This record gives sequence, C-alpha cells and structure tokens, in this order.
Amino acid sequence: MNQKILLITPPFTQLNTPYPATMYLKGFFNTRGIASVQADLGIEVILKLFSSEGFRSLFQYIEENKPELSSNAQRMVSLKRDYIQTIDAAIAFLQDQNSTLAQVICEGSFLPEASRFTEETEELEWAFGTMGTRDKARHLITLYLEDISDLIIEAVDPQFGFSRYAESLGRCATSFDALEERLNAPASFVDEILLSLLQEKINQEKPTVVGLSVPFPGNLYSALKCGQWLKANHPEIKVVMGGGYPNTELRTLREELLFKYVDFVTLDDGELPLLRLLEYLDGKCRLDDLKRTFTLLNNEVCYLNESEEKDFPQSEVGTPDYSDLLLDKYLSVIEIVNPMHRLWSDGRWNKLTLAHGCYWGKCSFCDCSLDYIRRFEPNSAALICDRMEAIIRQTEQNGFHFVDEAAPPALLRDLALEILRRGLRVSWWTNIRFEKNYTADLCALLKEAGCIAVSGGLEVASDRLLKLINKGVTVAQVAKVADNFTQCGIMVHAYLMYGFPTQTDRETIDSLEMVRQLFQEGVLQSGFWHLFTMTAHSPIGLNPQPFGVQAIKNKGKFANNDVPHIDRIGTDHQLFGEGLRKSLFNYMHGVGFDIPLAQWFDFKVPPTTIPPNFIQKALAAPDETGLPLNRQVIWLGNLPEIRFYEKKKKGKTVQASELIFHNKKYDLALKVSQDLGKWLAEEMASISIQSDKPAKLQQLKESYEAAKLGDFVTFWNSRSVEELRENGLLLV
Repeated sequence: MNQKILLITPPFTQLNTPYPATMYLKGFFNTRGIASVQADLGIEVILKLFSSEGFRSLFQYIEENKPELSSNAQRMVSLKRDYIQTIDAAIAFLQDQNSTLAQVICEGSFLPEASRFTEETEELEWAFGTMGTRDKARHLITLYLEDISDLIIEAVDPQFGFSRYAESLGRCATSFDALEERLNAPASFVDEILLSLLQEKINQEKPTVVGLSVPFPGNLYSALKCGQWLKANHPEIKVVMGGGYPNTELRTLREELLFKYVDFVTLDDGELPLLRLLEYLDGKCRLDDLKRTFTLLNNEVCYLNESEEKDFPQSEVGTPDYSDLLLDKYLSVIEIVNPMHRLWSDGRWNKLTLAHGCYWGKCSFCDCSLDYIRRFEPNSAALICDRMEAIIRQTEQNGFHFVDEAAPPALLRDLALEILRRGLRVSWWTNIRFEKNYTADLCALLKEAGCIAVSGGLEVASDRLLKLINKGVTVAQVAKVADNFTQCGIMVHAYLMYGFPTQTDRETIDSLEMVRQLFQEGVLQSGFWHLFTMTAHSPIGLNPQPFGVQAIKNKGKFANNDVPHIDRIGTDHQLFGEGLRKSLFNYMHGVGFDIPLAQWFDFKVPPTTIPPNFIQKALAAPDETGLPLNRQVIWLGNLPEIRFYEKKKKGKTVQASELIFHNKKYDLALKVSQDLGKWLAEEMASISIQSDKPAKLQQLKESYEAAKLGDFVTFWNSRSVEELRENGLLLV
C-alpha cells in the first residue's frame, strides 16, 4: 500500500496516560502491513506550554496584550520569575523524576502559591496528614498547575482546560456557526503551540493521510484547527476524522462547512472504514465501496455505506501498539476530592478492551442502538492475557484500565483465572454492572488477580426508576454487590444520576438518602452525580412518550446527539445539583451523615420516605441457600503436604491425617480423618488455580460420595471446609 497514515489525538484528554483509540488503530494496521505513526498532541502541547520556555512566552504574551486582571492573576504575574524557575522541576517530578524534591515541595517554600492553595488547606491535612510525602507533593504541584490554568483562562484563552479545550463549542453544537467563527478568528496562544507541533510531525513523518481521533467535544475544535492548517499548507494530504464524538453526534451530518477542514468522517469502529478508505486512495476500490463514511460530493454531504463487508472480529484487530508515544513524559497528578477521579488521573494505565459492546445493552438512557453498545463480542481470556503481556513488554507498565461499557462477570472470572495461572503481577480496574453474579467469592478471586477498583451505575438509586431505566438491578442488590467488593479491598465508585424523566422531588431526596446510607455503611468509597441527558440513539430518545417526556426536535445540520426535552412532571431538576454535590463531597470524606438532608439545599425539599436502616437491612439479608453445584471450585493457595498419624479417641486408636498448607503469611494445619485427608489431598490438585479445567462443586460432590465418605452437605458445612473457605477456597 502506498499510503502512510498519521494518527493524531488532538488536545486535550488526559495528562497521565494516552487515550487508546490511536493505539488500537495502529495495532490493527500492524496486522495489515500498513505504515502508520501516532501522536498525542494533547500531552505534547501541555509539555511545551508548561515549561520554562513556555512560561516565558506566556508571561510575555500577557504583558504585551495587557488584559484586565484579577488580584489573583496579578499576583501570579508578579511571581513570574518563580514560576519560570520552578516549572521544569515540577513537571519532571510528575513524570517520576527528581523524587527527592518531595520533601522540599511539602515544606511549602518551593512552589509559588495562588488561590488554589488557599482553597484546599484543610483538605490537605485530611488527605495526607503527616504521611504520603510524595503524594502530597504531587497534589501540591497539581494545585500549582491549576493556578496557572486559571491564569491562562483569565488572561490568555478562556477555552483552555487540562482535559478539554473549547468544549463549549462542541457540546450540543446543532449549528456549526460558533465553531466556524472561532476557526476563522486569529489563532490563539494555545493554537500556535498546537500548529507548530503539527508542522513538525508533518515535516518529520510526511504522511499521505492524517487521521484525527475526536473522542469528546473538548477535542473537536483542536481537531478542526489541525484540519484547517493541513488544508492551507498541505492540500495533498487527505484528512479523516473519527472517534466517539462523530460516532454519537454526527450520525445525521448534513453540514457542508465541516468539509472545509476534513475530507472524510467515519463512524463506529475505525478499522474497516479506514482500511477501505486507504484502499480507495490507492485506487484499489471504488468510492461506493467505502464503509460508514461521510464525504462531500458535488457540494452535498453524502454517506457511503454500500459495502456489505462485516467488521473485523475482535480476535483479528491486533494488539494495541503504544510505539511513537512519549510514554515517559505523561504526568501523574493527584486530585483528592474524589477517589475514582484520582485513580483516573494518577498513574500510567495501559488501556485494553475485554469485550466489544455491552452484554446488557438494555438501559433506556444509553445509546444502545449504536454499534459500540449493541454489538457484543467478548474476547477470550487467553487472548486478553496475550495482549496484556505484549503491552507490558512494550510499555514496561503493568497497570491496566479495561475500558469496557460493562465488563461481563463470567469473562472477568475467566480472565482472573488466566492471570493467576500465568503468574502475571498486574493491577487493574474496570466498569461493571452491580449484578448478583458478583458474589463475595468472585470478588475475592478478582482481588487476587489484581483488581483494585470498579465503577458502576447506581444511577437514580430508586427502585421504581431503576425499573423504568431497565437497569436490571435494585438498590438492595447494588448494596450487597458493593459490599462484596469492599470487603475484599476493592474500591467502589458509583455513577449517580438525577433528573430522570418522571423523577419527583421526593424521589431525588430518597435517592440522596440511599446514597447517604451506602457511604455511611462503608460500601461505597466514591461517587459522582450528573444530570440526566436525553440522547437521540437511546431507547428514551427514540421513543420518549412512554417515559413521560416531550422531545424538542433538532433542526440543525451538525451535531444531533443531545435531545432537548420537556419533563411532564414539571420538576426543575437543575435546582438539586449543588446540594447533591455538597452532600456527596462530605460523605466521601466520611462526615455529614447526621446533617438533615434538607440542610444541603437552599430551598424547601420534601422529607425522605426511606427507612434509616434500609441499607443496613439489605446488607444483613441472607445470601442464597443451598449448594451452587454448577460453580467452579477454586483453591488459591499452594497444594498441601500431608502427614499420617495415629491418635487415641475414647480408648481406641484412630487413623488420622494432617494437611499443612504453606501460605504467604502463615501455615494452615487441617486435621481430619485419614480417608478424608487422602481424598482432600488428591482433590486439591483438581481445584488448584493451576488446573486448566477446575472441577465444579457437582463433580466434587460425586467424587466425595464415590469415596463413601458420608454426606457431602454435612462435610461442606463442616469446620474444616470453613477454614479452607477462609483461606482461599472459592466458588465462582
């Protein structure tokens, strides 16, 4: 193939790790022998801006343009020498260099301080106390960077943000007018940095095609700015845009102006559309053979999708490839307010997908009519582990964020077993549904295999509304599952929603009470409230009438995902936002549980109808009864040594045995009859974590009964089995 594609993630997504889309595509191109290179211009812009050279240019720009400044901004300008002298060392520290600087930073005399520091003095003591010097130093540098971000927003570029840029221009952009106006305005200070880096990439790589990955509204403007520069300076290069934003927002695209900046827009999984596009540019297929691709023909936007070829199965898309990226230059910052947000921004996580789509795919607020949700296709545990090992070798990092819509419990079980069999030492986290299959035993297995956190949708925390959402869970079930994870030492984050159609004021307060109790009982450690948004491709967006809302039709030619609507109940849901945020902030800090719910709001709210012990009773409810004979029996420990001996019992000599299990912290000695000891010693091999096909409980029962050892139920409920269960015998 004569084409060479440069894959770009435009500013901004994350500081600590690259967004995975370009790595996935490069991994696929590797399987096809297609020349490709990738660049995360987000981190590269940040590194150029947040440097001594960048700060000199920044302060010079402010001095030359003389904007009206607040007292806080004036203070920072006055401290410009201190900022210029400290920024390189601060950035290096966030890149895990200069670790010995931690003590100096924590003493408070190294970094210049502005308003972000004064706002969080009490939080620092709560979060770190006198311990965690390196983490505290990283958080102080995070505040330092946020101070400068505030200065940039106030004096240089109001659209700046570390994880998004000009997001307001891309969010709910039914019209292209605001984007067009900004794109044709003089390049901003940040734009100039972006375009200089883009020029370097083009000169260095000399691509024939540039692919712009746009996952979020906060990447759109920068992507189009790149396209604008390419059209003006390298019209021979074809520009294609894809990613999460086009996949959801641009499915009914009719805006001709967009094609001043790009040549093509692709939807859904990019492997097949890009392959067909590159073949078309090589003259190997017709324009009509393109897959899920918009382009401009005769001044009219056309959607080309006549090819009947199916997308590549997950087994054929290759292993994500991290080459070309500045992996040692990403920044680990620390946010202390929200534990899950801290995990998101702290550390260099390898991104990987367990399964394409969502195995549930029924939630009424979700875009489950779209391919990335609707088409569920899991990978095998062996293939996932193969890819994990390959990525570890390439990145030298063993932390993984599985970026699934919802990780299937059975696949997580199989993956955990495969990780343990291979002896991989990894840590990972993912998104789940709070479904009953996450038993205490399965959670213990996931913990043993490196799981450190899960996030899942509790959403409205109301059983009536959860049923309307078709979530497939109840609040009591969520509490039980969250407790199972928590008891194993796995952090639990809950996505929380308010303003779902027909939700009343009282139901919002009842939801808050449920959340209060979940945090008070310690089964949730993190959460985040967001206001419901109706989307065009969700069941509620496609058929709003049964949900009691009236959709306001979108007549724009550009983005169309968010659907304005009228809730017939008439509740002003936005009023509750600040009170929900404040209460959750306190609950995550372990305080405020005794404050009446009404005091979180500055308007009158109804009292809760939820009993004060609802969650406590849900947690105390008995688990399933009876033997789950179809579950696998797994022994996590080492195989035992066995010793036979005789003992006197009521004047008789009894043949006995002792099984000794050597574990990491202590030895477990199990004394049983000789026959039972022999049987146990033999069966432990069949249920060992190293067994390729662990026995099911039914098989164990049949073996026990065949050995004529007595009643299996009595044995399973004995103290001996209880000791084994306490030390790593699991049913999963």
